[in-house]
Amino acid sequence: MLLYALRRLIYLVPVAFGVSLLVFGLVHLAPGDPISAIVPPDAPKEVIDKLKEYYGFDKPLPVQYFRWLAVTLTGDFGTSIGTGRSVASEVSSAFGNTIILAIAATTLAFTLAVILGTAAAYAKSRIVDRLVTLISLIGVSVPHFWLAIVLVIIFAVEWGVLPPMGMGPENSTGWRLDRAHLAHMVLPTIALSVIPLGVVTRTVRSTIKETLSMEFVTALQAKGLSDRQILFHVLKNAAPTCLAVMGLQAGNLIGGSILIETVFAWPGTGFLLNSAIFRRDLPILQGTTLVLAGFFMLLNLTVDVIQTMVDPRIKRG
Repeated sequence: MLLYALRRLIYLVPVAFGVSLLVFGLVHLAPGDPISAIVPPDAPKEVIDKLKEYYGFDKPLPVQYFRWLAVTLTGDFGTSIGTGRSVASEVSSAFGNTIILAIAATTLAFTLAVILGTAAAYAKSRIVDRLVTLISLIGVSVPHFWLAIVLVIIFAVEWGVLPPMGMGPENSTGWRLDRAHLAHMVLPTIALSVIPLGVVTRTVRSTIKETLSMEFVTALQAKGLSDRQILFHVLKNAAPTCLAVMGLQAGNLIGGSILIETVFAWPGTGFLLNSAIFRRDLPILQGTTLVLAGFFMLLNLTVDVIQTMVDPRIKRG
């Protein structure tokens, strides 16, 4: 198992190099000049040239890339053009806030998905199966940013029972486990969990239904195993496929929360990226995107290792 994990970790090295090259290239190919975001239109040319020299924008792109990569490997992501603060500190703070919201959303989505998907697969009534299928279809189809706006209008504006934005009272930027901060998490958690709920529910339902049609289930029933024992074996055989989908959905929650965090003013990586895009803050864009991509790769590695632990046939394959 350890050798398998190390081999998979080594495979990430060329992938990480390609990701860094892609992140750098896409950010610099975007139209606009980052220096123009921090200087007035009538700024002297000498000032603009000094700023370009300070941030390294006066060098050719290949030189900029390797200088940026060398500094990034030391853990220094540079300095924000818009705020003048360390990119590493801003990204780490925002990433922590995103992780908090993502954990809440994945817990809600995956728990409901396993329950609904298993119930639909075992249901003898077609009404239950169709109802669960309808719920999953709505979850996949409804735009989560539109749902976020609707939730704010209903629960915050019309009924006034939940706060509309922020992660805590009085514009708090730090999260604590108390009633006030939990109330701020309710609406963004629901909005963010809708899509993975629909995707994972459909996956769990179809995978368990396929597993129930296999011959080993009939053999277990012939041996006299109880329904609970058979369910354990069914879930174990369905777990690798479901875990792969769950891993992808969890990664999408981390990287695709920009609209939800913007609607609810949640100070995470999505909100930080949105602000950096409008400011053309290249160091923030590069640092945040690189951290999110690195986390997504590590998450996929973790899912691969867990799949191997659940089903050793993957390792032999």
